[in-house]
Amino acid sequence: MDTSTIVILDFGSQYTQLIARRIREFNVFSVVLPCTTPLEKVRELKPKGIILSGGPSSVYDADAPAADPAVLKMELPVLGICYGLQFMTYHLGGKVESAPAREYGHAQVTVIEETPLFRGLPQTLDVWMSHGDEAKELPEGFRLTAKTSNAVAGIANEERKMWAVQFHPEVAHTRQGMELLKNFCIDICGAKADWTPEHFIQSTVKKIKAQVGDGHAICGLSGGVDSSVAAVLVAKAIGDRLTCIFVNNGVLRKEEFAKVQKTMREGLGLNVVAVDAGERFLTKLAGVTDPEKKRKIIGNEFIAVFDDEAGKIFQAEKSSGEEVAWLVQGTLYPDVIESSSVHGPSHTIKSHHNVGGLPDDMKLKLIEPLRDLFKDEVRRIGRDLGMPEEILERQPFPGPGLAVRILGEVTADRVALLQEADEIVVTEIKKAGLYRKVWQSFAVLLPVKSVGVMGDQRTYAYTCAIRAVESEDGMTADWAPLPYEVLRTISSRIVSEIRGINRVVYDITSKPPGTIEWE
Repeated sequence: MDTSTIVILDFGSQYTQLIARRIREFNVFSVVLPCTTPLEKVRELKPKGIILSGGPSSVYDADAPAADPAVLKMELPVLGICYGLQFMTYHLGGKVESAPAREYGHAQVTVIEETPLFRGLPQTLDVWMSHGDEAKELPEGFRLTAKTSNAVAGIANEERKMWAVQFHPEVAHTRQGMELLKNFCIDICGAKADWTPEHFIQSTVKKIKAQVGDGHAICGLSGGVDSSVAAVLVAKAIGDRLTCIFVNNGVLRKEEFAKVQKTMREGLGLNVVAVDAGERFLTKLAGVTDPEKKRKIIGNEFIAVFDDEAGKIFQAEKSSGEEVAWLVQGTLYPDVIESSSVHGPSHTIKSHHNVGGLPDDMKLKLIEPLRDLFKDEVRRIGRDLGMPEEILERQPFPGPGLAVRILGEVTADRVALLQEADEIVVTEIKKAGLYRKVWQSFAVLLPVKSVGVMGDQRTYAYTCAIRAVESEDGMTADWAPLPYEVLRTISSRIVSEIRGINRVVYDITSKPPGTIEWE
């Protein structure tokens, strides 16, 4: 990156991505890396500072995350958070033990020593704790800067440019957390607040021009925010040498194939080739029930379709000497983070069709202009590009489409059922004025049938689950308390209007422990 960067080393905390989000809110670029990342890879980013995240392990466990302790000798400012404080203490000669009084949730911290990290903050801080271990003895040269009634809450060795806190400044429950992170990134690390939409657009367009050269690019459109913004960005860089391909994968929403074509051509002026491959995808998905297999099948088939279309475009433009060599995808930062893990592949939350589903022998090289961005940042970029709100305010829709909202086998009949249910959910959420207030709202078709009564007849039909969540970036989410009248209307319409569904339930699971999508 040609901007100031703060590297966050992830030790497995559920809050790690929030650290990155908070730092970006004051226009400083931040990147999350697994704590196992080799130090030479960290140095390549030329970071202004390092943050060590929290994590669920104990530093003295045999299977504690295997980060290189040499990260503490990089001569860069370091901030340890929760587990990060314990990692710093343990590897610099201090002592960490299981705490006699564990601290979870709200707590009060008293600042007892002046330090640049706490500059401008009150002496008493309302914070969020989540730890079962504590720093019993500090490493040589460190001093206590803050405490709770039970334990160490802050330490520092300013000569070595090291600070650490036992609480989580990144969560909203820590009221002055943003100020603390800002003190570290801006004042201590000297990072510049130059991570802005305008800067991102200029640098990305410049990078794409250099990357593609005189070549031709193909963009996979879904009709959602991510692929649309990615397409407009690339079109800004290479103009009519971008061809957008919109594929009907058989698991789109109702009438989506026609609607998206019209929006992309008329609303954004993009060159769109539409490919109806619904039967091709459904044939590949026949008999498959495993969620990961569904995602990979759809990802692989997408690339196969793109390869086919690339060949056609290449032949058509052969006379002009152009080469189709690039595939544009709307991969976002949460896709990248959730497709990796500090503990290795076995702990990956899910593979994403933009990341985990790509075949090794793919012929097209990837351009992912949004892979460093969170969803709300993508929307800001889109507004700076002058894109219409109708596109930018669309709720996220998974790359594998309705396939990951149909639990069990994906068939044409089950797709048709879910399309109708989904249409009712979206219509009623919009009618109630809630569409922009919730992050996502959709229907899920369960492989469960139950007995019902309609009129005087017994029915035996599918169950439909409604899912609506509130979130900032999709990394964490709370279930949305939809008004009872809205739920009543949705349930009544689905059961009355869709032959094949006779029961509706509402999902009240947050993320974590659940995920937003069911598969």
